[in-house]
Amino acid sequence: QVQLVESGGGSVQAGGFLGLSCVASTSVNYMGWFRQVPGKEREAVALIYTGTGVTYYADSVKGRFTIPQDSAKNTVYLQMNSLKPEDTAMYYCAASRGWPGSRWSAASEYPYWGQGTQVTVSS
Repeated sequence: QVQLVESGGGSVQAGGFLGLSCVASTSVNYMGWFRQVPGKEREAVALIYTGTGVTYYADSVKGRFTIPQDSAKNTVYLQMNSLKPEDTAMYYCAASRGWPGSRWSAASEYPYWGQGTQVTVSS
């Protein structure tokens, strides 16, 4: 079992920056971030293969968000620049021991989840 604990988030004006952190209770191969707004499905934001540092991003955040890691601390981050009001959502950390493959953006591929942290971007 893998426990994930998120921190960070909050409120910021459009164009601003926020950072999130996710600490895993043990080393896990794939860690990522999803987000969800009420009434919509959980959508993938970014994923990192902790072994090599290879990253994947949703088109909506490419060039604005990054997912660095500190593998020694089993921690991944989500650095969010140039935030937009449409980035407002509950952000969740997710993890998987196995490679999700082409379905990396599907929430169902991740058995481990954090409790979520709110990000609100005002215009």
